[in-house]
Amino acid sequence: MVTLHNGRGAAELKNRQKRLLPVYNRKSCTCCSGALISLTTIKGVRLNHLFKKNIQTILTTEELKLHRNTVGGHAIGCRLPRERLWGSKSEEEELRESPGEGQTLRSSRRQKRTNNPPPGQSKRKATDTEEEDDQSEKKYRKCEKAGCSAVYPVCFASASERCAKNGYTSRWYHLSCGEHFCNECFDHYYRSHKDGYETFAEWKKVWTSNGKSEPSLKAFMADQQLPFWVQCTKPDCRKWRQLTKEAQLTPTLAETYRCGMKYNNIKSEGPDQCSQPEDLRVAEVGDSWWHSMLILPPLLKESPASPFLAAYYPDCVGMSPSGSSSSMSSSEQKPDPQRTVHPQISGLSQYFQPFYQPNECGKALCVRPDMMELDELYEFPEFSRDPTMYLALRNLILASWHRNCKKVLTAEKCSQHIIVRGLVRVRCVQELDRVLQFMTKKGLVNTGVLRVERPLLPEGYRSKNVIIIGAGASGLAAARQLQNFGTAVVVLEARDRIGGRVWDDTSLGVMVGRGAQIVNGCVNNPIALMCEQMDIKMHKLGERCELFQKGEWRKDKSQSQDTPLGGKVQEVKKNFLQESGIQFSELEEKVLQFHLSNLEFACGSTLDKVSARSWDHNEFFAQFSGDHTLLTKGYYALLHKLAEGLDICTNCPVEAIDYSGETVKVISSNGSQWTAQKVLVTVPLILLQKNLINFNPPLPERKLKAIHSLGAGIIEKIALQFPCRFWDKKIQGADYFGNIPPVPEKRGMFSVFYDLDPQGKNAVLMSVISGDAVAAVRDMAEKDVVNECMKVLRELFKEQEVPEPVNYFVTHWSKDVWSQMSYSFVKTGGSGEAYDILAEDVQGKVFFAGEATNRHFPQTVTGAYLSGVREASKMTAV
Repeated sequence: MVTLHNGRGAAELKNRQKRLLPVYNRKSCTCCSGALISLTTIKGVRLNHLFKKNIQTILTTEELKLHRNTVGGHAIGCRLPRERLWGSKSEEEELRESPGEGQTLRSSRRQKRTNNPPPGQSKRKATDTEEEDDQSEKKYRKCEKAGCSAVYPVCFASASERCAKNGYTSRWYHLSCGEHFCNECFDHYYRSHKDGYETFAEWKKVWTSNGKSEPSLKAFMADQQLPFWVQCTKPDCRKWRQLTKEAQLTPTLAETYRCGMKYNNIKSEGPDQCSQPEDLRVAEVGDSWWHSMLILPPLLKESPASPFLAAYYPDCVGMSPSGSSSSMSSSEQKPDPQRTVHPQISGLSQYFQPFYQPNECGKALCVRPDMMELDELYEFPEFSRDPTMYLALRNLILASWHRNCKKVLTAEKCSQHIIVRGLVRVRCVQELDRVLQFMTKKGLVNTGVLRVERPLLPEGYRSKNVIIIGAGASGLAAARQLQNFGTAVVVLEARDRIGGRVWDDTSLGVMVGRGAQIVNGCVNNPIALMCEQMDIKMHKLGERCELFQKGEWRKDKSQSQDTPLGGKVQEVKKNFLQESGIQFSELEEKVLQFHLSNLEFACGSTLDKVSARSWDHNEFFAQFSGDHTLLTKGYYALLHKLAEGLDICTNCPVEAIDYSGETVKVISSNGSQWTAQKVLVTVPLILLQKNLINFNPPLPERKLKAIHSLGAGIIEKIALQFPCRFWDKKIQGADYFGNIPPVPEKRGMFSVFYDLDPQGKNAVLMSVISGDAVAAVRDMAEKDVVNECMKVLRELFKEQEVPEPVNYFVTHWSKDVWSQMSYSFVKTGGSGEAYDILAEDVQGKVFFAGEATNRHFPQTVTGAYLSGVREASKMTAV
């Protein structure tokens, strides 16, 4: 008798006459060498995990008869023939001709069993074909999920003693194309009298206490029973392997796994396991349709995002409710609309809050962990119906980056933390590359002062070369990003230094910013990120005072109805006094003037030029929250780090940009020329208004109009070094103190003094000159400006002796030929839309960055930096 691999005897083969027979192992047979004939395929299902290298031969019924022509179990037939092509109908064609699936098929079999012959008649013998059809129906069943490619599923669970394995079951439960479990294993966990029910019930209890989705048995199987898949880390292999059912995947195992590795990380003996072929199901996972056939989205266990998102239902943010590592009770983990509690994560900067908490809103550079942003939906439309996989990956990436922002975040590092069962892990790792590249391109991760050894983006994302005009915060940010992406960059700077309107001075014994030095709102601020990367500490300042609460007088006002902010302030004041019957005292009038000087400081202009309708246009967008800090090390330390390794040409003022051809030509005033695919212009707004750069062809009229609808604000600074800290006793450790102007005409003249070393021994004060006072000091000698400032200090501290300063400086930004301004503002009749228009590129060749191109964060170094990151991202897409 011919013995088969599955133990069935030759008698079983009688029912397969005149039909195409299974595929047999061609390696040996009883009539040739006395070896065993192994059944490797049943009705076309190849048991690849058992016999992957076997040569397969197809036998017809007649050929098998020769093999069964035995006497006493000894073969007397002839050799097996060589391989031949299929000569009968395909299995798919047979299935299409077979009875319908589901209940119809089961009913037809039941009818055949009960159709007994009439009394007195012998049972009619069925034809061979009918017998085989009936037997085939009993032994095999197609997955009922429409579109599933698994014609003959195999049960992955093997939980029940009666598991169908690769045979017949009354119903297959589909998890993905390539992953099914049989009805017998379903019953094993679902039926209360079965052994597996208690395991399912315990899991269900945990799931319902932590999660929001249905604790179905399919969810249980996907979360607890599917095997893990892991990728070989050998560079020339990278094949995916299925772990045994008992094996648990950990980040360490994922990081070190090699083909054939045992669970104690010792390589198994024998031939090179990497030479073994990859499971055929893995190839299907990368197909576009595969994701749509998933029954359940992937929910990660032990995600790095878990500590950040303890206030959310895990399954709403791409994490498994059964895999939460939080120690909070279930009631604490669920959203509480009455309070916002940010998680305290060991080693994490207090300013890193990348995710909104459930009842939060209006925080800059913050994302909803349970919702895709508009630009994400545009980039990944395939996740619009069910964003769970994308959210799981995005949240994992953001959390991993903020846990360690000092090193490049790679797909390999992230993939180690994708802990999810089943083939969907293969798809998650594949999608991870795309998501990480998108977030890197947008400047959400792998940004700041980071330098890389190899390009962060594939070649298709890179421009060949880019010229950047201006080495300020925006130009250096764009250059650093583009160079990290893999683009060749040249930066042209008119001055003999980098930094632009950032210029730090150490001549007074401490770092004093002639330009910017304060960070307004540190939470998620990229300046705070760079300080963290460089281990620079920021000094927290006290709370600033606000001028007005929000009002309704601007409602439904158009640009044509706009008025100067100064006049509107006086109108509001007049109406308030009339309606309330209150009269301001002399002191109250002076306090009002003090606050107005702060407003002029914020706008960089006198209020008669500022739009009453749009002066605070950016406040309609989410702003940076949290502490306001003083950079005691100065901004220059950050910009110097950004500039490391960049090709920067100083003393190269640009006078012309010709973008009329296929490439862009840039010409400097000394006659030097450069060409590139793209050029980024980051010069101050006023230089564009004065046409210091000639564009060929001229810039579009729309852009020119926007350029002139904004104002070029200007403030000046004065810093004084004293032999002692004479103000300490009166100020008592405050970071700054104010000067109420004696008359409105003195408004803006040294209205606030900042202590630049409040916790140290250095005696340095810095003050600001704003509003009409800027014009008053413009042509004064520095010594005269200092004398005016000393009059104010001696009036404030008249009860004590105020010494003469031992050193000082006064800024002259209005006379700086390459700046001529401090920061922009919206002029009367203008709008915040002008910032967006300035940010528009021209023909995909000429791009613009700088604080005056950032509608959300104008007037700040942060805004300038982010505009450079924005343009670097745009250049990768154009």
